[in-house]
Amino acid sequence: MFRSFLIACLICILLSGCKQEGKNTCLAQIGEREISADQFDAYLEFKRLHPNNDTNRDKLLDQYLEREQLASAIENQTTLLDSRLTDAELNEFKKEMLISRYFEKYLNDTVSEQALKNYYTTHAADFEQRQVKVAHILVRTSRKMTEIERQAKLTKAQDAYAKIHGGKAFEDIAKDYSEDANSANKGGEIGWIREGSIDARFSQVSFNTKEGEISEPFESAFGYHVLKVLKAPAIVKQPFERVSGDIRYILRNKAKQAETERLMSALPLHRCGKK
Repeated sequence: MFRSFLIACLICILLSGCKQEGKNTCLAQIGEREISADQFDAYLEFKRLHPNNDTNRDKLLDQYLEREQLASAIENQTTLLDSRLTDAELNEFKKEMLISRYFEKYLNDTVSEQALKNYYTTHAADFEQRQVKVAHILVRTSRKMTEIERQAKLTKAQDAYAKIHGGKAFEDIAKDYSEDANSANKGGEIGWIREGSIDARFSQVSFNTKEGEISEPFESAFGYHVLKVLKAPAIVKQPFERVSGDIRYILRNKAKQAETERLMSALPLHRCGKK
């Protein structure tokens, strides 16, 4: 039925003198409205459809025209749908589409890879961190423990500390005593930690203990620690690859804010009835 209708439409179009050249080629007529090849091509691009032969293209065209015909027919029915609400919904969709598409293109063009590298170079201090390499022995505690249980944990940490000062290797004692399974298997080594990124007490001891020294047992939110500084604190600059995503986020936000203000100032808003 629809194919017969389509063929009839196409014949009428040919007889009515539709243009047959380029993007303005008339493909069909629905009521008084013409559907051009340019409109159909834009639809294919929007849907990311790439027909690889004429048969597939014709099939997609049939589907496209059928929906156009149905939507137009419904639009002419004024009794079932509230046109005010339909127009409001379409307007909201249009605004959302315009804003999102515009800024997607604008920000992709504005925040280039070179812009990221320039920001990284000119804000070098923002990407420098004070770090220290440490190992520890952890004897865990919890808030639910009784004072007797906590004292037993402290005694265990003190025993580990005493054995190290008695000549035992820190790495061996860590494997035997530490309740941090991940680091215990590596002789207690945690690796490089960033200042202020962990428990305040642990950070304080880590950055105030000299390289090679071992701290006395101290308590953090995790339990009792015996800590060894493997490498003294140093300023480490994060590589560009690690922070490029953060920089992109910063620059895109700034660029979007600036462009929003420019666009808004170019088209002033005046509320009716107000000065």
